[in-house]
Amino acid sequence: MQIFLIRHPRPCVEAGICYGQLDVDAEDPVPVANRLRALLPTDIPLITSPLRRAQCLAAALHPQPLADARLMEIDFGEWEGRRWAEIDRVLLDAWAADVLNFTPPGGESAGALQTRAVACVSALKGTAVALVTHSGVMRALLGHWLKLPVGEWSQLKFEFGHVTLLELSDGNATLRYMNR
Repeated sequence: MQIFLIRHPRPCVEAGICYGQLDVDAEDPVPVANRLRALLPTDIPLITSPLRRAQCLAAALHPQPLADARLMEIDFGEWEGRRWAEIDRVLLDAWAADVLNFTPPGGESAGALQTRAVACVSALKGTAVALVTHSGVMRALLGHWLKLPVGEWSQLKFEFGHVTLLELSDGNATLRYMNR
């Protein structure tokens, strides 16, 4: 199966704000959709995070995108909407020391995010699918399928409005390209 992982356009949120599942708008998706269409197979099924910044691009790419909450960004709980610089340094250090298992107050761990994202992809059928989602979800999926240690997958960089292609076959995964 070909999985086209598409990161939403740049969100309309001030730099330095923790926004995880905060439902914010994004920059104009039309130019992004026009560029991405050439990289996607015709009539590919499209599943999107229900957050507005992903849904706006999904709607510009596909006449009937499906939404799946398992594709939402990590839930940062009480940190959402706050400046990173204002979050308790002790908590940020604890998160950095155990990225996979640390849970922000009222939020979820990266491990929980990975579990729900992998469950979403594992349930898919067909030969190709496009997922409009978030960098945290994309990192978690690549980490799982490529068997990367959390220290590596948590540092992967995905550009806004770009696509990454992962191919799954007989339990094996191949990264075809990133950030096109």
